[in-house]
Amino acid sequence: MTIYQNINRLVSYALETELITREDIIYTQNKLLDLFKLDGFASYEEAKKLPIVQIPDLENILAELLEYATKQGLADGSSTADKDLFDTRIMGLLVPPPSVVRSKFRNLYAISPMKATDWYYTFSKNTDYIRRYRVCKDLKWKTTTEYGDIDITINLSKPEKDPKKIAAARFAKKSGYPACLLCPQTEGYNGASNRVARETHRIIPLRLAGEDWGFQYSPYVYYNEHCIVFNMEHSPMKIYKKTFEYLFDFVEQFPHYTIGSNADLPIVGGSILTHNHFQGGRYEFAMARAPIETPYVFKGYEDISAGIVKWPMSVIRLDGKDKTRLIDLSDKILQAWRSYTDKDAFIFAETEGEPHNTITPIARRRGDVFEIDLVLRNNITTKEHPLGVYHPHAELHHIKKENIGLIEVMGLAVLPSRLKNEMELVEQAILEHKDIRSDQTIAKHADWVEEFLPKYNDINKDTISEILRNEIGLVFSKVLENAGVYKQDDFGQNAFIRFVKTV
Repeated sequence: MTIYQNINRLVSYALETELITREDIIYTQNKLLDLFKLDGFASYEEAKKLPIVQIPDLENILAELLEYATKQGLADGSSTADKDLFDTRIMGLLVPPPSVVRSKFRNLYAISPMKATDWYYTFSKNTDYIRRYRVCKDLKWKTTTEYGDIDITINLSKPEKDPKKIAAARFAKKSGYPACLLCPQTEGYNGASNRVARETHRIIPLRLAGEDWGFQYSPYVYYNEHCIVFNMEHSPMKIYKKTFEYLFDFVEQFPHYTIGSNADLPIVGGSILTHNHFQGGRYEFAMARAPIETPYVFKGYEDISAGIVKWPMSVIRLDGKDKTRLIDLSDKILQAWRSYTDKDAFIFAETEGEPHNTITPIARRRGDVFEIDLVLRNNITTKEHPLGVYHPHAELHHIKKENIGLIEVMGLAVLPSRLKNEMELVEQAILEHKDIRSDQTIAKHADWVEEFLPKYNDINKDTISEILRNEIGLVFSKVLENAGVYKQDDFGQNAFIRFVKTV
């Protein structure tokens, strides 16, 4: 199609998705003509030809516009990052300003919080801020384990991160504009060679515990309505009493969402430790379905239902109708854990002045009851486990090496994109009886394959994919067991109770 036809296809898409109204047609056409350095349509009649388009057509429309821009020297199409900069600029011309988006959200929120988030999530997809045509290519499945059905995803749009680089980033000098990807200054930002474009990004302001926060969706949507809630100030991750106030304020305003915080220490923290933020969404994670295994009554908090959760990580769950009481008890548990040492269980509050104990908290509503899961974390390292004692151990790095952050804690594995190709090669090698160790790309999986193959009598082209997916899920359950500070045996659970009694 010609450049003019594709401009009008895009305008039709914007009308179909209600990014613009009919009153905006000529204005939008002229903005797009200017972007592509065109003087105008050949005729008035051609300008009026708005074709019928469907939402899935957007990927093709943008691809053709980008191809034209590259040929004309208007865009650098040599890499995905460069292409993303330009097609985000294109889409940015269709997106209303923040004031319009926020007004629409507030009006819908007055009807119901769910109506507001339903609209905002769809809007974030329609603007291509969430690239639907990439997200749908991610691989997702469930694996049955002794802890219930856990979610496994292989994310195809983000690179695998190195735990050491994540830790180092925490101490990097603040520089540049915006200071990080979570700063409010990213709203409408046009990007750069080393920074993603955010011209289609729109933020919803929130007040949590009397402070200014922002609400947005993750462009990578690991699960349904995966949102990010971030402090409007560029301040580092911190778990303290007010963290619980923020979380409960959020679920009070959005009772259909779960929300949690990554831990605030390297190794056990998430990928961005430089900006205080939470992640949430409209999704029931495996951990939320896990039952209380060991009930416990905290002295002075008999009105709060509590106990240890049957989960591979070490989780204390609290339920109650009074969020103030839950905040107080959560803080008591946090303070007790921060200073807790149990040498027999290899729990050290600090070594050589470096703190090790922290918490990953997750809050949700169950009707009129507030619930919070407090996941105990410890980031101590040893010569045997230089990336962390309570981190995926070396024998599991062929599947998962990254930090175990909030999302994984709750039972959703976010595995690196390299696994898609590697698993296809492993499948082929198994079916053709090839030596996996002789292939440099998949040699790291050889021990694992040799361990699980004897379990299966019928391995063929119809069963091999399901077998590998199941085994990957079982590896992830071991990853979570590695990350748990108290293990699922009598010694570990008795040590867990010892801590609980100190609160």
